[in-house]
Amino acid sequence: MFKHLNKDIPSSVVVFFVALPLCLGIALASEAPLFSGIIAGFVGGIVVGLISKSPSGVSGPAAGLVVIVVSAINTLGGFEAFLAAVVLGGVIQLMLGFLKAGVIGYYFPNSVIKGMLAGIGIIIFLKQIPVAFGYVGESFENFEFIQSSGENTFSALTHIFDNISPAAIGITLISLLILVIWENYLTQKGKVFRILPASLFVVLIGVVINLLIPKGSSWTLQEEQMVQVPVPEGFDSFIGQFMFPDFSVLASIDVYIVAVTIAIVASLETLLCVEATDKLDPEKKNTPTNRELIAQGTGNIISGFIGGLPITQVIVRSSANIQSGNKTKMSAVFHGILLFISIILIPDFLNQIPLSSLAAILLIVGYKLAKPSLFRKMIALGKKQYIPFLVTVFGLVFGDLLIGIGLGLAVGVIRVLIESYRNSHFLHLKDEDGDKKHVKMNFAEEVTFFNKGAIMRELNQIPENSFLEIDVRNTKSLDYDVLEILDDYAKRAKKKNINIHLKYENGEVDNPESYEDLFKKDVIKAG
Repeated sequence: MFKHLNKDIPSSVVVFFVALPLCLGIALASEAPLFSGIIAGFVGGIVVGLISKSPSGVSGPAAGLVVIVVSAINTLGGFEAFLAAVVLGGVIQLMLGFLKAGVIGYYFPNSVIKGMLAGIGIIIFLKQIPVAFGYVGESFENFEFIQSSGENTFSALTHIFDNISPAAIGITLISLLILVIWENYLTQKGKVFRILPASLFVVLIGVVINLLIPKGSSWTLQEEQMVQVPVPEGFDSFIGQFMFPDFSVLASIDVYIVAVTIAIVASLETLLCVEATDKLDPEKKNTPTNRELIAQGTGNIISGFIGGLPITQVIVRSSANIQSGNKTKMSAVFHGILLFISIILIPDFLNQIPLSSLAAILLIVGYKLAKPSLFRKMIALGKKQYIPFLVTVFGLVFGDLLIGIGLGLAVGVIRVLIESYRNSHFLHLKDEDGDKKHVKMNFAEEVTFFNKGAIMRELNQIPENSFLEIDVRNTKSLDYDVLEILDDYAKRAKKKNINIHLKYENGEVDNPESYEDLFKKDVIKAG
């Protein structure tokens, strides 16, 4: 666990600088105390990190829960009451983990997962462009296309030139230049550059540049263009930021509704991120999903008990972790420790970090997630892959995370149904004996009610005075709905002078009166 600290510690520093503004921004967007986002961050890092077996996944407050949190706080009548729902949601997640519900994550197609990653990359990139220019507005952690202010992802870009900050642009350009040169040139020239995180150097350069700018000049960065961490006045002030659940609301049905909602959405987002993170992992390690639900549930129980927001595994932090070269889950744990220590020891220093430095780091992260080469590769794989991929991307960019995933999954399911419709049987003309056509229909291994339409269409097209051979010898599962179709067709076939010859595992029969009877006698394998 500790033998890769030379990789994990630098990665944890990168994730820390990515996670810090995320924790604060999500808390702000959730209309919750800013410190609640920090709590969720270090609990997600330390507690979930220690329990989880995900080597690269990083957990913390999630943008996908913002709308739920805002609504729940108002519905339950306060933040302390909401914390009780967070604790209950964690308990439900624990139960889901013990009930082996983590298998749900394996039912999402690869094209949808890759579309999710690309869509998130596009959102991160687009929503960091205004920050890179110095614009102060809703930041990228809110993944919804329509923001609470009425702005959307693209309309925010039109404000770039309203708030141009020469210092912010300069810091962004210098930071991007450092990141590109560091990764593509310096890491190949010396071991020290492979060990030290480029993002840490970028942050330090941003702080130095900001300190060198004369106060009061037109280049001076505003407070809103800097990281804003709560600064406690002393130990009592620090402890006072922790809040505890109001369990008196357990008498209300609303708290249980909120808890179930949090558990389901947080679990789904986590399982999707686990799948995506495992695909990004260069070593292709496999995360036990049931163990992950148990880790997330434990994290949410503890976070709720001490005043934190709900936790999920988060793809932005996880991808930054992987791209920084982490090796084990200790990078996630160390990032949580850094969050906790930093808000105690160096909150004033953190408030000297320009947001444009962090924007540069995230522009690179976003680009790596949505590289043009990924789109070219998916298109080259054919429409079965690129259609659900693109639908997921567009749904996520123009909607939100769950909309994108839902649309992509729906397209995937429709594709499976169409394939099932087409592949339920194989029909061909064997020969013709005068006016009598010899038609053979081979049934597939699995024939379900989804195949009813295709089978009915083919049967209805067989002309009068034909000979129909139905072969179910290789069929392992024949749905009862299909048996009824065959029974109905047997009656129509007599009227059309169509002779039917059925081949099954145990023999053959001409013009069977009842396929259902054959099923009951276990002559035809069906289910």
